[in-house]
Amino acid sequence: MDKFSSLTAFTKVVEEGSFAAAARALGLSRSQVNKSVINLEEHLGVQLLNRTTRAVAATPSGQAFYERARAILSDLAEAECAVSEDRDEPRGQLNINAPMSFGILHLGPALSDFMLRYPKISVELVLNDRFVDPVSEGFDVTVRIAAEADVSSLIDHQIVETKRVICASPDLLKRIGEPTTPADLGAAPCLHYGHLTTGRTWRLIGPEGVVDTQVNGVFCSNNGEVLREAAVKGLGITKLPTFIVGSELQAGRLVTVLQDYKAPSIYLTLLYPPNRHLSARIRLLVAFLYERFGDRPYWDLVE
Repeated sequence: MDKFSSLTAFTKVVEEGSFAAAARALGLSRSQVNKSVINLEEHLGVQLLNRTTRAVAATPSGQAFYERARAILSDLAEAECAVSEDRDEPRGQLNINAPMSFGILHLGPALSDFMLRYPKISVELVLNDRFVDPVSEGFDVTVRIAAEADVSSLIDHQIVETKRVICASPDLLKRIGEPTTPADLGAAPCLHYGHLTTGRTWRLIGPEGVVDTQVNGVFCSNNGEVLREAAVKGLGITKLPTFIVGSELQAGRLVTVLQDYKAPSIYLTLLYPPNRHLSARIRLLVAFLYERFGDRPYWDLVE
């Protein structure tokens, strides 16, 4: 039995949901794929697939074996890529997940330049703001903007600290006056990131240490760009990352308030499974994003 061919056939059947679809994907006949899976089941002495006239699905043992087999094949593919990339121009695909606002404003343009530098690397970028498990969802790299990562099963690279500022439009501050203490935010209109069910508490760090302040949330959204536009129009004071409001601060459409107070640190971090560490594509991406965003990022260049 050719174990490699059998593993490949089995994993493809699980992923495609049928022998016919797996055969088309592999460029083989249906009977060849079926025979490979049967040989694998006989070798292991375990039924891996439940077969009906309408569908094929992994048994519990088959699902567990599939996860291991997929990891083995992925490791082998990465090892082959690492060897070939050492002697050739880097090539292949990167599957990347990132937060919506950062992806649109900064990562998307950066990846376009990355692909111009390495034209044989293709990229699939998925943007969303939900928590993503890069291993189970098949991403090579996950970009996170959060507190320090504590994921022992993943390799993480901190690219840069991401500052968050309290800011408002000059017109709003002329109308309501500038807050001088965090307590003043309880009376001023504030634009709150998140959901109403999470409350309207802003945690700040100032001269007296950590301060949890209840703000007067007049508008709540889970998208920072929405809040930025509302702030520019004078609807309220907001607390947002500088990668979202940096250009508005640079142009004077927003100004910072309560400069002696800052939000707890969060970081732009790349996460990826250990088996991806061999990939030259990952190493090149990490180096490129350090070059692009590391040290003092361009969105923080406010006079």
